[in-house]
Amino acid sequence: MKKILVGMSGGVDSSAAALLLKRQGYEVVGVTLDLLPGDAPFAAAEDAKKVAAQLGIAHHTINCKEEFSHHVMDYFTAEYLAGRTPNPCIACNKHIKFGAMARIAGEFGCDAVATGHYARIEQNADGRYLLKKSASAKKDQTYVLYTLSQQQLSRAMFPLEGLEKEEIRALAAEAGLAVAQKKDSQEICFIPDDDYVRFLSERCKELPPEGNFVDLSGNVLGRHKGIVHYTVGQRKGLGIAFGKPMFVVSVNPRDNTVTLGEAGSEFSSTLVAEQTNFIPFDTLDSSMRVQAKVRYSAPAADAWIEPVGDGVRVTFDTPQRAVTPGQAVVFYDGDTVVGGGVIGR
Repeated sequence: MKKILVGMSGGVDSSAAALLLKRQGYEVVGVTLDLLPGDAPFAAAEDAKKVAAQLGIAHHTINCKEEFSHHVMDYFTAEYLAGRTPNPCIACNKHIKFGAMARIAGEFGCDAVATGHYARIEQNADGRYLLKKSASAKKDQTYVLYTLSQQQLSRAMFPLEGLEKEEIRALAAEAGLAVAQKKDSQEICFIPDDDYVRFLSERCKELPPEGNFVDLSGNVLGRHKGIVHYTVGQRKGLGIAFGKPMFVVSVNPRDNTVTLGEAGSEFSSTLVAEQTNFIPFDTLDSSMRVQAKVRYSAPAADAWIEPVGDGVRVTFDTPQRAVTPGQAVVFYDGDTVVGGGVIGR
């Protein structure tokens, strides 16, 4: 019988994942990672502990504050200071949920790591692990999982695949789990009030100062509050009226300017992706036809990808809105994740 480590966040998805694995006959060990600063008990661990007790499985709370601070919170801060827009969930999946958790699984003698993500893992004829879109298009989370390595995929399990949210809540309710109707978390876990500028100001001695809004020709249009307040594609909250819609086209830390453009300027046909990871193969050796997503919620768009320097150039058939440095671009071939990378300047 395989022994499976389940990451239990205290929510209904991860609780249902543990429930399903237990029913399938696995020996299940639940783990909740203590990630945030402070020593007080936190609700997620308490909820997960209650569920584990109901299921009759072991549960442990593991301190991963230092790793989370370095790989997620420091990264988040540095990206904003560099004029980029980070994606902390992707960093967390890579380094914590499938990084630190893999180490913890080894310490507990577990064969695999299971989470409440919605995605599929298959092996091809060559034995290579593939990451596939969830059958539930509404819940597919492959966009935030594209960094996973072959080793991580070989030890990952997604027990919820094939189920809709309503079915998962019904399963949890039928089993009497207290979290069956618990609401899903929407905000960044370390910024519960969604005020990321407050978070940055508390983490940094000082934030970048006010500077100039400029147009595409470099003409000064007015003053901005500091580059961390802005992201590419932003229209609202600029703090100044122009008499017509204006969009953030770029954030420029070197000269502390924010470039604005009129409607249409927020669209791009090309980008270069850095820090790439490919799943069906190790490296991209020639151009390839894909569908690419530049945001979690964006539809996949037809594009060509080709190797260029240390990265990948992406050329879209149709210009894409708000191609944002620091965010991920993820490549698909049908329902298979080809890979992805971080959008560069």
